[in-house]
Amino acid sequence: MLQDSTPVTKAFGHNPALRIRSRLHYLATRRSIRLTSEGIRFLLFTIGIGVAAINTGNNLFYLLLAMMLGLVVISGLLSEHCVRRLEFHRHLPDLIMANEPTTVTLSVTNHNRWLPSFSLRLSDIVSGQQLDRGLFIDHLAAQRSVLLSYPIVATTRGKLSLDCVRAETLFPFGLFLKRALYQVPAEIPVSPPIKPVSLRFIDEMVSEGQGLSLPRRGHGTQLYNLRLYQPGDDSRAIHWMTTARTSTLMVRETEAEDQRRMTIALSTLAPDERNTLFEHSVTLVASLLWHLSQRSFPLRLIVHEADSGLGCGSDHLFAMLRLLAVCERRAPDSTGPTVSNPILTLGHDAERGYTVVVLPWSDPEASAAVSADRVLQAAHIEGLTNGF
Repeated sequence: MLQDSTPVTKAFGHNPALRIRSRLHYLATRRSIRLTSEGIRFLLFTIGIGVAAINTGNNLFYLLLAMMLGLVVISGLLSEHCVRRLEFHRHLPDLIMANEPTTVTLSVTNHNRWLPSFSLRLSDIVSGQQLDRGLFIDHLAAQRSVLLSYPIVATTRGKLSLDCVRAETLFPFGLFLKRALYQVPAEIPVSPPIKPVSLRFIDEMVSEGQGLSLPRRGHGTQLYNLRLYQPGDDSRAIHWMTTARTSTLMVRETEAEDQRRMTIALSTLAPDERNTLFEHSVTLVASLLWHLSQRSFPLRLIVHEADSGLGCGSDHLFAMLRLLAVCERRAPDSTGPTVSNPILTLGHDAERGYTVVVLPWSDPEASAAVSADRVLQAAHIEGLTNGF
């Protein structure tokens, strides 16, 4: 968010030279103006009228020259007014997915006290390039706001940076194209795309993880525990036989029917020549998490030293996808992967449930020492991501 009326002279005290220099620098970096083809023809015609007025001394030519020069001045002033005192806010999603169109909302406020702005065309500035989003405002009244929506598509995983918004206008006569640049920085994490994964592979993981399920409270039919009644408990959960025997209100808790926990660990160690395989590994992990989340399994993601914790539901899935969105490949160092890669030191833990380790790259000795229920190495990853 940036408002064009931000004071730029407070830091310079009462020195007029510094204030003027600061203002000129501000206008030079935030403002630009160029003649249109119509403006060039109009100025050439104005010069011709001026030459004719001087050569002939005809008062009518002088009046016409004065009128045309006045139109040039008025055009510059009105176009400057249209792009001044604007304020922008972007409304962005918390997470977007690569290659999936997402709607972004842009709020534009005109802080001019009396006069409206006309014929505004808005563009995004991303990495120094101007991207036309097709946003146009015919009329924006003073002290009013308008909401504009447009789609964006991120083609790669990571962070999408939106730097500035450029407002430009041809108002009123189309002689000048006046531009103003507003700093509206924003970053959106871009998760890897979700790709179809072999159902046979997923079913194998699910079936192998059945033996690691743990009894937990949840919705089900089997008795998990009996405890004392507490205010707010459902009266239908009272265990009347135990209550009658002990003369104390007791409540039964049921055991969740399916508590197969799954942990997926992704190693970020890979040399430069394995960068494509690493990106395919990230996409594979995201796809596995999405498919398993559809089956309501408690999931946990470990990416190098980042740990999402165990959870389920859409919010937890988005948190895991955000970890995958910002993870970066690390080149192996001279200390060797066994020391520098914490994924390789994972031990068996009942709380983790069924553990899958994804290794885009690792030396044979280190990969053989991984303690996991299933280890996916380069050959396995290439087979599963062949269609990505």
